[in-house]
Amino acid sequence: MAEKEPGKDQDGSELSETAREMRAAQPYISAVWKLIGGAMVGVLGGYFLDKWLGTSPWLLLGLSLMGISVGFYGFLHEMARLGKRKR
Repeated sequence: MAEKEPGKDQDGSELSETAREMRAAQPYISAVWKLIGGAMVGVLGGYFLDKWLGTSPWLLLGLSLMGISVGFYGFLHEMARLGKRKR
């Protein structure tokens, strides 16, 4: 599969300045979504499991901490990968 040129679209046409900036920001946006997604899954999972099992607030606390930790790990891992790619 051929690699795209930075200022060109898939069909070879020129990209606008906004499109080039959005394409450059995409890896960082993806890293932030890993952080937010991990935290949200933990918080929501803990909340609904607590309601279902009646163990309030322990599963919410535990799964929140786990989700934040996993999200933070994914964020740092992605940022380290991006740092290696930029060199």
